[in-house]
Amino acid sequence: MSDGRLKIAIVAGEESGDLLGADLVSSLARKTGRNIKLIGVGGSHLEALGLKSVFNVDDIALMGLGAVLKKLPKLILHIHRLAHFIADEKPDCLIIIDSPDFTHRVAKKVRKLSPEIPIIKYIAPSVWAWRPERAKAMCPYIDHVLVVLPFEKQVMRDLQGPPATYVGHRLLTYPPLVAIEKLRSSRIEEVKHAPTVVVLPGSRHFEIRGLMPIFGQALEILKKRRPDIEFVLPTLPRLADQVRKFASEWTVKVNIVTGEDEKWAAFAKADAALAASGTVSLELALADVPMVLGYKADLFSKTFILPRVKVWSAALPNIIADRPVVPEYFNEFLRPGMLARQIEQLVAAGPVRQAQLDGFSLIRKTMATTLPSGEIASQTILKYLKQN
Repeated sequence: MSDGRLKIAIVAGEESGDLLGADLVSSLARKTGRNIKLIGVGGSHLEALGLKSVFNVDDIALMGLGAVLKKLPKLILHIHRLAHFIADEKPDCLIIIDSPDFTHRVAKKVRKLSPEIPIIKYIAPSVWAWRPERAKAMCPYIDHVLVVLPFEKQVMRDLQGPPATYVGHRLLTYPPLVAIEKLRSSRIEEVKHAPTVVVLPGSRHFEIRGLMPIFGQALEILKKRRPDIEFVLPTLPRLADQVRKFASEWTVKVNIVTGEDEKWAAFAKADAALAASGTVSLELALADVPMVLGYKADLFSKTFILPRVKVWSAALPNIIADRPVVPEYFNEFLRPGMLARQIEQLVAAGPVRQAQLDGFSLIRKTMATTLPSGEIASQTILKYLKQN
């Protein structure tokens, strides 16, 4: 470090992890007053901070057994190459964020090759949902876990995992969501004559294939019951063609928009949402958009994952509030008629809608921190950098 820079190795395989990593690195630079040299793998947000990825991040942003098996030889090669590269570079710290099947294997190899490098895991694997044994198994190669859900610190302790710090969630201070919260708090909750429903069928191809036909049927039923209702479907640019293809088969008109600005504009206008179960449910909760969640698991998940699931709900709002806040339907229970009738109750002011809004208020209080997540995360990591 003759040039006075901190050298941080980071591996982030998905868009959300790339954002978290960039936020954390920016906070580290502010706190230390030093320039940071980034090595590893990441997306556009980390690349904007100077990261030159060892390989294309899309190679590890894989979902589903078939996709993994298809690229298994390349993944094995990437694990070996990246671990040796990081170990040879001797960074001040290694931060792994998501894509656990890949990043954890890299961390294990780095620990063997260069055990003096501190290794931090940002976002805990869902050990509270399934495979709890993973918590204890991380101890030999993870020095600290930065958790983003308030109950996860205790879970890691109970399961004898690595030390953990609750850093809060970046969504709590995310400007578009903060702006929506202020907008909603400034206006009176009322019944609209032309309510808007935001439709979110997922961010992965298999989710869209499984949910779009059912969501379309639900919207058709809802439109017959509430002819004045309007629909908007935000999606990612890379998924737009697939989404438009499915939507073209619907009998109802839906406004398909792409891009972050358009997404948050849709959230700000929305009275309710029909969404795939996932991180978006927390975004909707923090934006005060009542919702109904649905999901269709593939054959592999039904056979090997669902029988091992321990958690009582798959919806993040429910888990964080520790009570049923939003309805969720899976697989054969995902009925268009039920989805439509649930949404119909949510677009009108009343006890069903208000119950969700009260739950969202509880979630914000439960997740609140005194500092932004990136600041708390960087403070924790600095303790390990000082040891190096």
